[in-house]
Amino acid sequence: MPQNRKKLIDLFIGNLSNVIVHEIMEEATESEEIASHYKKEVENSLGISRKYRSKINPTTAILSEKDAEYIKKKLINKVKSKLKERISDGYENIDLNLIEELANKYLKESKIS
Repeated sequence: MPQNRKKLIDLFIGNLSNVIVHEIMEEATESEEIASHYKKEVENSLGISRKYRSKINPTTAILSEKDAEYIKKKLINKVKSKLKERISDGYENIDLNLIEELANKYLKESKIS
């Protein structure tokens, strides 16, 4: 895997993990004001992740099985890590069970798997 491609994949994973974290945080909060902030962050990061996805390879083509598994594994681990950090910071009502479901949703939407 060329180094530039690996960097694009890492940037894609970073932005997509941000989407999932903020979507879960949006569900966890009871404040409409804070939820709207999370929603804006989801939209912003999703747009950026789509740009990186299109640079990895044509979006009409699905990535190889090896790349797809690498991305999924790294994405789920990154989201778990970020959410566990938030839980240790005192955030409540965070549902870690949503991680894999949302990861699959966004990976499918991005034509990764």
